Amino acid sequence: MKIQPLYEVPHHARQITDWLWQAFGGVATPREFFASIIEHSQQPDALPLTFVLTDGGKPLATVGLWRCDLVSRQDLYPWMAALYVDEAARGQGLAGMLQAHVQNYARERGYRQLHLYSACVGFYERFGWQYIGDGIEVPATTVHLYRYSL
Repeated sequence: MKIQPLYEVPHHARQITDWLWQAFGGVATPREFFASIIEHSQQPDALPLTFVLTDGGKPLATVGLWRCDLVSRQDLYPWMAALYVDEAARGQGLAGMLQAHVQNYARERGYRQLHLYSACVGFYERFGWQYIGDGIEVPATTVHLYRYSL
């Protein structure tokens, strides 16, 4: 298995866009929104950045390192965002691998902490993320905010 920035494997951009749209889009967020993020996350050493975990060239999972993932909390920076593992590849520890990769990448670039938000409770705590309170996602949905000290 290998984790690479999407700009090194741009032929996976369509698959990553589809995963993000299906997992996080819903009715309120069109596919074009996620396509724009993916398009603009393919510059070396610039945020946003998208990583892809592959096995034998097949994409299995993705995660992003973004400037902002929650508009109501632009005071927090940077964000681990859009963590997604293909359903067929779940239960193999890939989410943890991707989190560690983003954490190491951010640490190497001098960031002192990462943030994320999730509607899930109990998942990210297992990986050392600290709950720091609730936030508001559009449209008026309460989400849980987390911080990881690097």
